Amino acid sequence: MASLSSIAGTDAGVIRERPFQLLFLTNMLPPLGTALLSPVLGSLIEPLGATPANIGLMMSAFTAPAVVVIPITGVLADRYGRRPVILFGLLWFGITGTAIALVSEFRMALLLRFCQGIGFAALTPIIITSIGDLYSGTKEATAQGFRFTGSGLTQTIFPLGAGVLVGFAWQYPFLLYAIAFPITAVVYVWFEEPVDPDADEAANGRAVRQQLADLWALVSHRRAWTMIVARGAANLAWFGFLTYNSIVVVDVLGHSPAQAGVLAAIASISYALAATQAGRITVLFDSRLYPLVATNLSMGVGLSVVFLADALWIAAVGVVFMGIGFGIVLSIYRSVITTLAPPTLRGGLVSLSEGSGRAAATVTPILMGAAIALANAQFGFASAVRLVGVGTAALGVGVGIACLLLMSTSRPIQIEA
Repeated sequence: MASLSSIAGTDAGVIRERPFQLLFLTNMLPPLGTALLSPVLGSLIEPLGATPANIGLMMSAFTAPAVVVIPITGVLADRYGRRPVILFGLLWFGITGTAIALVSEFRMALLLRFCQGIGFAALTPIIITSIGDLYSGTKEATAQGFRFTGSGLTQTIFPLGAGVLVGFAWQYPFLLYAIAFPITAVVYVWFEEPVDPDADEAANGRAVRQQLADLWALVSHRRAWTMIVARGAANLAWFGFLTYNSIVVVDVLGHSPAQAGVLAAIASISYALAATQAGRITVLFDSRLYPLVATNLSMGVGLSVVFLADALWIAAVGVVFMGIGFGIVLSIYRSVITTLAPPTLRGGLVSLSEGSGRAAATVTPILMGAAIALANAQFGFASAVRLVGVGTAALGVGVGIACLLLMSTSRPIQIEA
């Protein structure tokens, strides 16, 4: 039997360390914010009184608050520590998510999704930041890849369950968010603050205005802002898939919500497996530019195949290529971003990059829905969905590669904090 190190590289032992295991466990929650709904969105239209045109708001309502809240949680985590922010995020995410099962009106469901998005804002960016606090070099890249692998496994198992549960009652998938409560208890008991005490003392000794000024100086460097934009661009492809997966499978190809759940699971498995190779890829290449350009292309081509497919198996092939690209791209992006900032600014920079991802996730369903509505009159619904899906893939890949090329020609960041 192959060992873990033979699969993921020499730094694979990070998965046996308790601090990483607790972050890995915590990371189960954030991916469920969107993935859990992907296979069941179409099934929520009638019971919540929504329409095919506005049901995508269930995604946007979740991602919208994070655009503003994520940078705030990053600054708070830099000043007061990672642990209290993570604990709040876990508890709030679970409470607001499970409460959706108790409502029957679309506007109330959107409000709760908005509140749940605040909980998300206190989780993923701070988990990524904490990994950057604990590890460095290829070990950090491997840890970021394993974290993303955990996200993929979560998005494989739970959407399948949601696709089955929604067949009994539309409320049941939302009860899966209650897993947040036992995870909160475990993290409260065993997770220790990963921030260096000296760095933490320095952060608290600075005025908030000075901390924000230092962060702005960091972000103003081309090497930093290009990575922030590239991180956001990757979400165009992924959230284009998550939002329209069930519509493509059910309305365009004529299959069931359960099969849409299978497609979402294949996407998650693909990126989960690919993410385990992030550390190994980092070692193999002198520059991260080449693998990042290649995996961006894989992501875009794969998504285009999903939308253009005339059979479910063809869409599944596209999903594999999309998932491989997405898993490697985001793992390496996050590893790069955590190395661009000193510990006292790391939470802020990571949060800004994740905020960029949330901004892209928020506008993607809205803009795709508007574009499909416009194209529907001229091309018909199925053709409009296909056309807009391919355009979304091209836009995400084009912006991502352009940012990578700009970054590759920029000077190293030199800033004191």
